[in-house]
Amino acid sequence: MADPKGFLTTGREVAETRPVAERVKDWNEVYVPGSLLPIISKQAGRCMDCGIPFCHNGCPLGNLIPEWNDYAYREDWSAASERLHATNNFPEFTGRLCPAPCESACVLGINQPPVTIKNVEVSIIDKAWDSGDVTPQPPERLSGKTVAVIGSGPAGLAAAQQLTRAGHTVAVYERADRIGGLLRYGIPEFKMEKVHINRRIEQMRAEGTKFRTEVEIGRDIDAAKLRRRYDAVVIAAGATVSRDLPVPGRELKGIHFAMEYLPLANKVQEGDFVAPPITAEGKHVVVIGGGDTGADCVGTAHRQGAASVTQLEIMPRPGEERNANQPWPTFPMLYKVTSAHEEGGERIYSVSTTHFEGDEDGNVQFLHLVEVEFKDGKLEQKPGTERKIPAQLVTLAMGFTGTDQSNGLVRQFGLELDERGNIARDADYATNVDGVFVAGDAGRGQSLIVWAIAEGRSAARGVDRYLTGASELPAPIRPTDRALTV
Repeated sequence: MADPKGFLTTGREVAETRPVAERVKDWNEVYVPGSLLPIISKQAGRCMDCGIPFCHNGCPLGNLIPEWNDYAYREDWSAASERLHATNNFPEFTGRLCPAPCESACVLGINQPPVTIKNVEVSIIDKAWDSGDVTPQPPERLSGKTVAVIGSGPAGLAAAQQLTRAGHTVAVYERADRIGGLLRYGIPEFKMEKVHINRRIEQMRAEGTKFRTEVEIGRDIDAAKLRRRYDAVVIAAGATVSRDLPVPGRELKGIHFAMEYLPLANKVQEGDFVAPPITAEGKHVVVIGGGDTGADCVGTAHRQGAASVTQLEIMPRPGEERNANQPWPTFPMLYKVTSAHEEGGERIYSVSTTHFEGDEDGNVQFLHLVEVEFKDGKLEQKPGTERKIPAQLVTLAMGFTGTDQSNGLVRQFGLELDERGNIARDADYATNVDGVFVAGDAGRGQSLIVWAIAEGRSAARGVDRYLTGASELPAPIRPTDRALTV
């Protein structure tokens, strides 16, 4: 273990963020560069000799958290990186983007602030990159088998890297113009600068993975033909169908899905546009949806110079302490203040949008809402609470409903769906079509980045066994597993 008395003598410290007035003027990550290393060894030393480390079960990846905490406490960064990579292909992604269910399951968190697991993780991997410890790991020999991976989000990249290292020849197909999926275009630069994706892609290229951008399977290439071309196929296309809001006025100009709005802001940072085609500059912005995607829209609107930003959530405001029905070590629904919320704006809970109002040119101008409450398990409107708020740009960030079936991929493969509309699979992540596997949100539904990477790794093992009859790749989870986070 780390410091035997660390959890008694050291208080919790988290990464320092840059001043709001400074960071909203740029798109760099919100954290002060290098602020973690001076404190992180002591923070890692807070990890307890808890007997049963529930953080393992809180994390779908099964990260060896006490082990790399111990190495970080001793400042053996190379060994810490090795243990970190033993279960996670991309800790620089999860260390920045994961909501850290491992910390909710930390034993210390029963009656004290938990270990800063997420900050330790990102410190280890950033130090590893700076020290040159992250290098390509090409296979010693090739199997002669070929695999196509559809989608280059965290699930697709994890599956591709595992299969490449197992000796298979892997090609990743991405319908966008750059590799990364939602990591590239859904996550704003201030949450994760894209240099972290770029250098992983270069590592994977050096290992032998091939990448094909601007190719949509089901439209540009017939899915059945792709299956005949490769020995196996992994579908990691995500759950990309955004949940809509079918209320009067939805057709007005200025109302967009979050995944229409956020990618354009990222494309400005990539140099594709001087200014985004959809911008919040000078506008009253309303974000519908209280989750992480909604917070991303809030932070983006701040940086674009919005006149005001209001975020709406239909559910009641969460509490700041665990509810009795969300006991340790489950992942609780708590009131969360992200870096975007620190930057300003208003959050309104327990409200529902009734309709939009526009001007004579068809541009949205106001959003009409009403307060709601739960009665006998049903959501009901509260009479007399109707009002309207200014809304010149509205983003819909209410989650995703499933895999896109409009491009023919599901039909051309002949895939079966489960009761939730996701692609059905068995314990080896195999679909009903021989040689076709599915991982991540396409099979699981909308979920966390740690689930995506874990499923990509597990699906890779299923593919490896299918191709060779056996596999030495690790299998962290099965599709039916539910960690303590759900």
